[in-house]
Amino acid sequence: MKITVLGAGAWGTALAVQAAPRHEVLLWARDEDQAALMQRERLNARYLPGVVLPSALSITHRLDQALAHAGPDLAVVGTPMSGLRPMLQAVDPHTPVLWLCKSLEAGTGLIGHELAAQVRPAGRYGVLSGPSFAAEVARAQPTALVAASHDPMVLDHAVAAFHADALRVYTSTDPVGVEVGGAVKNVIAIATGVCDGLGLGLNARAALITRGLAEITRLGLALGARGETFMGLSGLGDLVLTATGELSRNRRVGLALAQGQQPDEILAELGHVSEGVYSARTIAQRAHALGVAMPITEAVVGLLEGRLTPAQGVQQLLQREAKAEG
Repeated sequence: MKITVLGAGAWGTALAVQAAPRHEVLLWARDEDQAALMQRERLNARYLPGVVLPSALSITHRLDQALAHAGPDLAVVGTPMSGLRPMLQAVDPHTPVLWLCKSLEAGTGLIGHELAAQVRPAGRYGVLSGPSFAAEVARAQPTALVAASHDPMVLDHAVAAFHADALRVYTSTDPVGVEVGGAVKNVIAIATGVCDGLGLGLNARAALITRGLAEITRLGLALGARGETFMGLSGLGDLVLTATGELSRNRRVGLALAQGQQPDEILAELGHVSEGVYSARTIAQRAHALGVAMPITEAVVGLLEGRLTPAQGVQQLLQREAKAEG
């Protein structure tokens, strides 16, 4: 199979590394200098340090070459959410495409499948998500992902491309649920990082994760998802990993917020995209338009916008009136 991975960040590079021994994989980097450096040194030192790129993995900065390589087989969009629309517009409508983005589009509030339905209504597309740190996938540590699409052929291509000894790929026909789980867990992970940074204890962490899952589920159901999806890899699985894992960028944002750092300063230190920072307000706006209550998300937005201190955010949540859990 010929696979083009569009985006040489940590996650795109990791999947390219994983697939290269079994397929013809071409990794596209937007920056010409970065592509040349990766080709010469066989490393992606900026985004995936310490991982040697297989000799079989090809690298280019030429988008036309990358798009042509995929042909009728598979293109994988590994850009942040802001790059999904232009990439979907660029990929040939006859090429099946998967994206890795875990966010909502700023401005429109659309999840990936809603966006794709606008941009390429006759195209074949899906999302690849689940609990996964890029470094562990690149090092072939055991990982399980979920590919979601309404198109059986896209699911078949996702499994053929990435299912291997250390990487299991499950399939789902609920792309809405998979995308909502992947997007909102980033915001809940920021909240959990704040909780841990303030030293509020394991009880508080468990409560935040559990009530965060309730928020994710409420929004997903309002958008047409199936409830059982949120008990799976892209719901509970991804939430637990991102909220508690030491490699989680969103959790690290929360830890830094608890110490009084400002979002711009935190992101500069991270050197990577933290989708929870960029998507929190968009998620809150989409929920508000649907009449869905998301108090944890609202508190995170208040923190990121400087309207709340971490202590005030905690108080805002604790002072909510008692209610039934269901």
